[in-house]
Amino acid sequence: MLPMIELGALLLVAVVVLALLATFAVFLMKTLFWVVLLPVRLVFWLLGSLLFLPLMLLKLVFGGLMMLLAVPVVLIGLAAAAVAVLFGVLVPAIPLIFLGALLWFLVRPEPRPLAR
Repeated sequence: MLPMIELGALLLVAVVVLALLATFAVFLMKTLFWVVLLPVRLVFWLLGSLLFLPLMLLKLVFGGLMMLLAVPVVLIGLAAAAVAVLFGVLVPAIPLIFLGALLWFLVRPEPRPLAR
């Protein structure tokens, strides 16, 4: 029974070693492909960037124009939201504001007359 456990452990070690070798081989192949195809990728990157440069500039111009149109709309929306929040806070407080005004009216000192 003991030799079966040793054979299982040996098989497990062999699988781990093969996995490490396969990982190293894949890493090596990936690196070689990257190095060999680097000039081709650089040429495509250069040509692609030169071809897409006018489109990117057009996108920048239209994006700037859209931003100029969007900023006032956003500011109006923020102002409307601020007014809504202000009313949302003040409307439930109206009875307390009236009570405070009534209390102030009752306890304020009597104003002095301007002329005698």
